[in-house]
Amino acid sequence: MKRGPRAFRFAHHLARRCLLTLAATLLAATSATAVPSFAVQTGQPCSGCHVGGFGPQLTPFGREFKMNGYTLRTNSFNLPLSIAAQASYVRTMKDQMSPPAPGFGVNDNWAVDQINFFFAGGLGSHLGAFVQGTYDGVAKAWNWDSLDLRAITTTTVDKTPVVLGLSFNNAPTVQDAWNTLPAWGFPYTSSALSPSPAAAPLIGSLAQNTVGLTAYAWINSQVYLEAGGYTSPSANFLIHVGIDPTSPGLIQGAAPYGRIAYQKNYGTHNFEVGAFAMAANLYPGDVTTNGTDHYDDLGLDGSYQLFAKNKDVFTVNSRFTYEQQRLDASQSLGLAINDNVALKDFRVDGSYYWRNKIGLTVQAFDTWGSPDQLLYAGNRTFRPDSSGLLFQIDGTPFGDGNSPLGKRFNLRLGVQYTDYFSFDGSGVNYDGLGSRASDNNTVRVFAWVAY
Repeated sequence: MKRGPRAFRFAHHLARRCLLTLAATLLAATSATAVPSFAVQTGQPCSGCHVGGFGPQLTPFGREFKMNGYTLRTNSFNLPLSIAAQASYVRTMKDQMSPPAPGFGVNDNWAVDQINFFFAGGLGSHLGAFVQGTYDGVAKAWNWDSLDLRAITTTTVDKTPVVLGLSFNNAPTVQDAWNTLPAWGFPYTSSALSPSPAAAPLIGSLAQNTVGLTAYAWINSQVYLEAGGYTSPSANFLIHVGIDPTSPGLIQGAAPYGRIAYQKNYGTHNFEVGAFAMAANLYPGDVTTNGTDHYDDLGLDGSYQLFAKNKDVFTVNSRFTYEQQRLDASQSLGLAINDNVALKDFRVDGSYYWRNKIGLTVQAFDTWGSPDQLLYAGNRTFRPDSSGLLFQIDGTPFGDGNSPLGKRFNLRLGVQYTDYFSFDGSGVNYDGLGSRASDNNTVRVFAWVAY
């Protein structure tokens, strides 16, 4: 009986925060001039390219559009500009040890997480671009975010159609067309106000602090082959575009990247299996005089989609990454005990979208690896282990282009819940101060608009 009033007060407080979050997002989105982007260019509603009627999860048609360098169009001309905004309310099971960012509290935080500006479209039949600049509402700073500039041509080899392309981009896997790799993997929206595990493979940690050029072949809309390399811009350049050059550090020379995937359609079913690899020599932190650490990332991925006749959509995405680390520089600097450690990461998510509008997604995630008393000194077990489940329910009422504000306007509302089984090394007393992994369990209510 004593918990009833408290539960009611929490529900009332949560509802109030949700309304404030939505209002803030709509204000942020409508306060700027916006013009059409990919939807106007292709003549397709958002649901034509995206599962659930909202990005970034791609349909087979959306993948073809990306593989063909963003060049497909049905309209002779459109101004390739767009705007989006995300806002959310975040509540953790227990108060965080300290505020997640300056100006925020230890719990019950809400913010306009980010406002995004896009230059996105095709120029003729051979050139296309996806360029994103972002205002981070938590850090209260601008950064250059995602960059993918493409040049493509089409040919035939023994009567087989082939797309040949180049991608100049600033994040390994941002150019990928499947939602299995780090750049576009679930969750598709998150907040820096939510607690998150410390350890992650390098390949997903190089976004925005690298530049790279890759070449690819898309053969008969089934076989994808890609190879290229990445390097780090100067520290001064990264600072000027809003990126911290010390995290995770600068690449020495060039870091090779490779990708292979096979996709097949069987009626309303779509399957994909693939592999990816990257190797990098990295200066730890801001030190560039004591040699480098070496990382080898190898991974496998797979996806499945079913598009039912009643517009229901089922998807499954999965990824396993194995990372071998040779930490010679970190060891010499006193940042690691061992010079050879491993990190493994597995993720699988499944979603169901009713009528391609209302969706439920569940993800299981598990990161584990070798212990090191200095590398993971922030937890009691000196291990990188974290695992749990992430649930999301969302609704996208205007994915079919039927918004009263015009075909370019889209809106997604959703709720996420993250349930941690282990966090930074253990499920109980992971920090030596009595904290449990479940203390970081998080409810996040979000609104996401695009125009």
